[in-house]
Amino acid sequence: MENLEKLKMILRESDSPFFTDEQLQFYLEQNDNDINKTAYECFLAKAEDDSISLPGGLSLPNNKEYWLRLAKKYKPNGSRIL
Repeated sequence: MENLEKLKMILRESDSPFFTDEQLQFYLEQNDNDINKTAYECFLAKAEDDSISLPGGLSLPNNKEYWLRLAKKYKPNGSRIL
């Protein structure tokens, strides 16, 4: 399985589509094909507020916390060797 397909599985794109293949390929290239770094960046993008409130009281809550919980799994630890 190639990196793009792995990334789509990690991001649950089949259940919650958000990115085009071209966008995912761009983010992979920006992160030197590091799937974990790319997944973290993409989960943060998915965590943007997507709540909807319509007239008549109908509202759909956002999924921000869900995506942030998934992002934690892929967050770089930031440690470096000096």
